[in-house]
Amino acid sequence: MANPVGCICMDEPHKPNVGILKKQVAKDVYKKEVGVHAGNCCRSPDLDKKKHVDLKMDQALLLIHNELRGTNLTVFWNSECCYHCLFQVLVNVSWSGRPGKPSIAAGAVSTQHGSLLQLNDTLEEKEVCRLEYKFGEFGNYSLLVKHTHNAVSEIACDIVVNKNPIDSNLPVCIAFLVGVALIIAVSFLRFLLSLDDFHNWISKAINSRETDRLINSELGSPSRAGSIGGDAQLEAWCPPIATPRLRCVDTFRGIALILMVFVNYGGGKYWYFKHSSWNGLTVADLVFPWFVFIMGSSVFLSMTSILQRGYSKFKLLGKIAWRSFLLICIGVVIVNPNYCLGPLSWDKVRIPGVLQRLGVTYFVVAVLELIFAKPVPESCASERSCFSLRDIIFSWPQWLFILMLESIWLGLTFFLPVPGCPTGYLGPGGIGDLGKYPNCTGGAAGYIDRLLLGDDHIYQHPSSAVLYHTEVAYDPEGILGTINSIVMAFLGIQAGKILLYYKDQTKDILIRFTAWCCFLGLISVALTKLSENEGFIPINKNLWSISYVTTLSSFAFFILLILYPIVDVKRLWTGTPFFYPGMNSILVYVGHEVFENYFPFQWKLQDNQSHKEHLTQNIVATAIWVLIAYILYKKKVFWKI
Repeated sequence: MANPVGCICMDEPHKPNVGILKKQVAKDVYKKEVGVHAGNCCRSPDLDKKKHVDLKMDQALLLIHNELRGTNLTVFWNSECCYHCLFQVLVNVSWSGRPGKPSIAAGAVSTQHGSLLQLNDTLEEKEVCRLEYKFGEFGNYSLLVKHTHNAVSEIACDIVVNKNPIDSNLPVCIAFLVGVALIIAVSFLRFLLSLDDFHNWISKAINSRETDRLINSELGSPSRAGSIGGDAQLEAWCPPIATPRLRCVDTFRGIALILMVFVNYGGGKYWYFKHSSWNGLTVADLVFPWFVFIMGSSVFLSMTSILQRGYSKFKLLGKIAWRSFLLICIGVVIVNPNYCLGPLSWDKVRIPGVLQRLGVTYFVVAVLELIFAKPVPESCASERSCFSLRDIIFSWPQWLFILMLESIWLGLTFFLPVPGCPTGYLGPGGIGDLGKYPNCTGGAAGYIDRLLLGDDHIYQHPSSAVLYHTEVAYDPEGILGTINSIVMAFLGIQAGKILLYYKDQTKDILIRFTAWCCFLGLISVALTKLSENEGFIPINKNLWSISYVTTLSSFAFFILLILYPIVDVKRLWTGTPFFYPGMNSILVYVGHEVFENYFPFQWKLQDNQSHKEHLTQNIVATAIWVLIAYILYKKKVFWKI
């Protein structure tokens, strides 16, 4: 990702231009500013040459005009999303030395979020002015710093738009509208086919053409026509084969997986399709915990089915251990981000990872359920003695274990002494918290990983490095966070128990989904105080904080609350197209990671700094994996571990 701020030197060697718009911006800027003095950032004696300024994605050009006589300015920049961060130097603007002739310096500012600008007198180190502004992508702005007309002692700082920015979110809106249009068109077609009159009209039209073809064919005969017509009629009225699988579970898994593929491929390079720098939620932060949640539901449903068929618990334990081992090995050996550094070196291999965490989480929750597995009670819709909380009461040993695990997470997170860091620190380090704890990223979670795994064996480019400029390694799939992923999977198991214990009792299932959604949501409200940064335990994907787990679990129960009646009860939607990748999740996930840099999943873009081109490429790549999953489903090819 490009640096959020940066000084543009007007006479240093420049890269080839990457877009017509950026070229035009550069030409306009230099036509206006030829012959003016730049700030200390460039320090070039020859500023009269017309050179192009290449803006990168999510950047705007800011020209600072210093009209203050005898005053050198230092311009500081900060993002409004960077919590308690130190201001970073954007550019220095010295006095031109000529009255009435302002000195000008150029800087590139981030357009992803609102910007905070502070101008200081360089010599006296005092604040001249401060302002907030939301810049637009590839826009051209001027910050005019001058004395007011009324008083020499008063200074005015005004931003003027020289060239309007582009609407970088327009491609997302268009893609969304196209998707909605396709959904409406397909739904309308299905509705027409469900109408008897329309269906009969289509059938008559097809049968009429088929009859004419047979009559005019040399091979046509009454016996043959009857045979074909009979087969077609039998196939048309043959009811679909019933399946015991809950399609809402596979559909939910597919939704999480397809979103994961899309954001992993770049999500059009939009900030809201990337992981949040520290606290808070983006679209990218939703998918992994949902996948963990639905994995928990699948564990219970599949294990119960296997045990009901008389499968030995000991053999099932071996199968669980083998599957966990394979997931971990695939994550370490095949899907390892350190391949981007060259051939995999065991001295630098990343040990934690997505599949590794899935493997450990799966093993713990599956073994836990296997040890305390009980026969699923028969439906008791007509029995007054049926206990309404049986899905929880029957699992009290598992709940006790999960609460103990969560106590361990809380104890280590808030009471483990971390050298050089405050106890219970949950911050990003770097320039956060006014730069007091630059090497304390993640607090206890980061310390445990670095202590047990070593700096070289954890993720080297955490999302916090972009905004908070952290310099220490930190792994979002580290050891301590795995505890809360186990909690997340167990909540998914709870959803699976509701679906199985109250089978065919739609009202009871929906009531329990609603109750869990509200209960977990209230816990999140209490922990976060409805604030991104000011709560007791903020929502944080990097830490996998407990508030992150309760919030995403609440969302997951809400999604099941919507999907179950629509997909499995009323059958208003089959889950297409998400159902197909949900049936082949491991293959799609591993495949999209392995073939990420191969055509047709990636190709050379005409403009590498265009959201539109990146979005098109990422949508096409994601759609191809959906198509692959559909073909494999039709061929009945499923990769099981």
